[in-house]
Amino acid sequence: MINQLSTQRILSIDALRGITILVMIFVNELSGVSGISPWMKHMPADADAMTFVDVVFPAFLFIVGMSVPFAINRRLAKGDSFVQLQKHIGWRTLGLLVLGLFMVNAEDDYNEAAMGMSIHVWSLLFYICVVLVWNVYKLSKPTLVYVLKGIGIAGLLVLAFIYRGGKDGTEYLQPHWWGILGLIGWAYLYSCIFYQLYKGNVYGLLAMIGICTLFYIIGHQPAIQQSGWHWITSQSGNAAHTSIVLCGIVLSLIFFDQSSNKSVQQRFIQAGGFALILLVTGYFLRPYFKISKIYATPTWCLYSAAICCILFSFLYWLIDRKQISGWTNFFRPAAANPLLTYIIPFIIYALLHLLGIHLPDLLQQGYPGMLWCILYAVIVMGIAKGLNKAGIKLQL
Repeated sequence: MINQLSTQRILSIDALRGITILVMIFVNELSGVSGISPWMKHMPADADAMTFVDVVFPAFLFIVGMSVPFAINRRLAKGDSFVQLQKHIGWRTLGLLVLGLFMVNAEDDYNEAAMGMSIHVWSLLFYICVVLVWNVYKLSKPTLVYVLKGIGIAGLLVLAFIYRGGKDGTEYLQPHWWGILGLIGWAYLYSCIFYQLYKGNVYGLLAMIGICTLFYIIGHQPAIQQSGWHWITSQSGNAAHTSIVLCGIVLSLIFFDQSSNKSVQQRFIQAGGFALILLVTGYFLRPYFKISKIYATPTWCLYSAAICCILFSFLYWLIDRKQISGWTNFFRPAAANPLLTYIIPFIIYALLHLLGIHLPDLLQQGYPGMLWCILYAVIVMGIAKGLNKAGIKLQL
């Protein structure tokens, strides 16, 4: 790599990750609450608008991008060969795709009668296997670790075999879509490839952001959609998501690449200029592509990435430059264990439905519902902290 990244822990990246997870839990629970303002929910696909809720997923993508240079450079510094690095990236991608595949099929189109068990039991068994496979063990006997991971992998294979979907119960697990984790997996894979291809060069990565955007635009031309090149259309969403991850990579390099010898002030100016370019580009594309999270339009991608640039710049100034960081302690357990924190609400959902426990109507509407969602998000963060202390930490 041609860049030199600081080895110091960047607290503001952890803070942004933790804040994003907290907001994600809040808005996911809020989606089932009625009688609240439209700006607190996802905008419809054709609305040509976005709310803060529509920035949560791209914020995840952006943070993945910010972490990529540190992760790759760190592994190279440890002495990983090219093959070892690709193996790590490949296994991490595969893990995200597998998780996304299972979770999507548990949401809809399942056939409990054909499966012979409740989807909620199946889901809980799945999450137990996830913990067994991806937990970071601190055991003195490596053999026991392999046994536990082997049990988890075997469990996943059995659950995949048991699963049935469709009205007639003849369908197995299918990628109807890859789910949030799967989409992150594809974008992560492509971004790692591009980062290595250009050896961490900012200008090369900026060019790839443009190419990803152009790929989306080409894929949505009627002539392409009706030709033998329609596969471009099917991959345009992955290109859009990859562009957001690449924006995160670029911002990390702007702030933390030590090879350029730029002052902190110059780095903030460059970050502001990058955000401005994203906003202006999105503005000029908007007449041709509406702002839409559902369609993953370039305007949504560029605006979301610009918002993340501005938010991170503020957090970096506040936390790492001004050393006002005590308040971030609340977010650190979730930031250090994002995958576990992400799946906790799904585990709670399956448990409550299996036990037949339902929220009272009062907590599913209006302001009481909003307050409950805030409390619920805090509870989930607390559970994540407790599981961290208990030695459960998932890592792909």
